[in-house]
Amino acid sequence: MLEPREGIPPVITDAAALADVIAAFAGGTGPVAVDAERASGYRYGQRAYLVQLRREGAGTALIDPVACPDLSGLGQALSDVEWVLHAATQDLPCLREIGMVPTRLFDTELAGRLAGFPRVGLGAMVENVLGFVLEKGHSAVDWSTRPLPEPWLRYAALDVELLVDLRDALEKELDRQGKLDWARQEFDAIASAPPPEPRKDPWRRTSGMHKVRRRRQLAVVRELWQTRDRIAQRRDVSPGKVLSDAAIVEAALALPSTAQALSALNGFGNRMGRRQLEQWQAAVDHAKALTETQLPAPGQPVTGPPPPRAWADKDPAAAARLSAARAAVSALAEQLNMPQENLITPDTVRRVCWEPPKEVGPETVGAALSGYGARPWQVEQVTPVLVAALSA
Repeated sequence: MLEPREGIPPVITDAAALADVIAAFAGGTGPVAVDAERASGYRYGQRAYLVQLRREGAGTALIDPVACPDLSGLGQALSDVEWVLHAATQDLPCLREIGMVPTRLFDTELAGRLAGFPRVGLGAMVENVLGFVLEKGHSAVDWSTRPLPEPWLRYAALDVELLVDLRDALEKELDRQGKLDWARQEFDAIASAPPPEPRKDPWRRTSGMHKVRRRRQLAVVRELWQTRDRIAQRRDVSPGKVLSDAAIVEAALALPSTAQALSALNGFGNRMGRRQLEQWQAAVDHAKALTETQLPAPGQPVTGPPPPRAWADKDPAAAARLSAARAAVSALAEQLNMPQENLITPDTVRRVCWEPPKEVGPETVGAALSGYGARPWQVEQVTPVLVAALSA
């Protein structure tokens, strides 16, 4: 499929055109296909730079959320409509920022996982299920570009062109496999989930952190990461374009004492100016001047079980339970033809195995799974195999 059925619609950039779109989509019928394009790797944050929609009776709309930053009116007009998204959890945060929050949804990627498809990207799903090949060459472009080139707009419009058709076909397949109710429970859980909490100590996710062992070095990572984040936010660019993770780790390990020493490290030389070097060196110096009590702890507080590799030493019985449970869950997932992580999250299995109920039985294990957020269908499927594994 090389061209949208009705051609490429004009990009909506003003209130009058947006009002027309809202009226058209409110008067449409059936589910609405929704997608959003971000500028990951180019801009700071995960905001939407293009929103695409398609609904029977309304056609396709391409909306510029930079020119029209408040789409709550559109969100309200579609509040009782089922939204069809592919990999919904990726797009929902940026849609929420502009006032678009679904109450019901159908996630075609998750549906593909539950139905046992080996490849669940949109292009692969459309090809395998509907027999159409979509051109996927513009997925990683800078969507903050203005004006957006016509080939990009064509690509964006095609992303929602067949989404409702894909939804209908997957619904039939899930029903055939007896998994449609399972999928609906998953979709309801996504739609009703609150916004995620801000990540604690996000600097600890710097790539290459496993090399950094000493607390003073951790402090350097923290200071450089926070300095980079402030600069990236101010300039509205991806943090990686300001300074790479590899450079941050390199400086933390070397603990340079001067800007000149810093310039000799990978990631700081070449075209970096004196002023920039001094800015990074100031962050390093600040970390080096901290007192022992101000240094970050070696690791984040562990809220759940320890890493599984440590179980054999800490609690051999728990390690045996986990081994049996993993094997049982793996066999059940294979039998049901779906990924293990969609059958039950590995974290839930670990928690139940580390601290099993005092009396192991269907009711107590089922209650434990529910307490960790498992959906009713997951509790029903997983409880018998976990009871057997824990009892053994």
